[in-house]
Amino acid sequence: MTRSTTPHGGTPDGVRTPARGRVSPDPPPDLVAAPGYGARRLYQAYLAAWNRHVDAVLTGPQFAVLSAVRAYPDADQTALAGAVALDTSTMADVCRRMERRGLISRHAAPHDARAKVLTLTDDGAAALAETNRRARALDEALLAGCPAEHRPHLAALLNDLGAQWEGVADRDAL
Repeated sequence: MTRSTTPHGGTPDGVRTPARGRVSPDPPPDLVAAPGYGARRLYQAYLAAWNRHVDAVLTGPQFAVLSAVRAYPDADQTALAGAVALDTSTMADVCRRMERRGLISRHAAPHDARAKVLTLTDDGAAALAETNRRARALDEALLAGCPAEHRPHLAALLNDLGAQWEGVADRDAL
């Protein structure tokens, strides 16, 4: 006998049975109704899928930086931070780690010795190409239930929501 499930993975009686056979309660309805809870679930699921199917060493933010460095050669680190939705201190940490791994090189910008210009190394380009192939396969798997003609709209909606939520985060008060 198969149990029916609710949209959040539970059963009508409010109990989920995870793969290990343990019984765990469904999240409370007010939590399921909160957009932040849904966003966090999506992000946690995405991280788990990324680590398993794309790359357990190269993180999503590192992949984003490599993609941006490829797209904007010789751009400075601070300018690229905004393009990949990282704050400047996180961007600096990510770039230091990637430089140590030989994926990017950083050097002083000609216009400002304090600014760091990023360049993709040969190893970085190879890592980006391979990771990009696996990331696109993950995208396909994640969006398998969404008709192909709706996928660009879904991506735009998610990015619009991200911009809206960033604006809310920047407000002094709600």
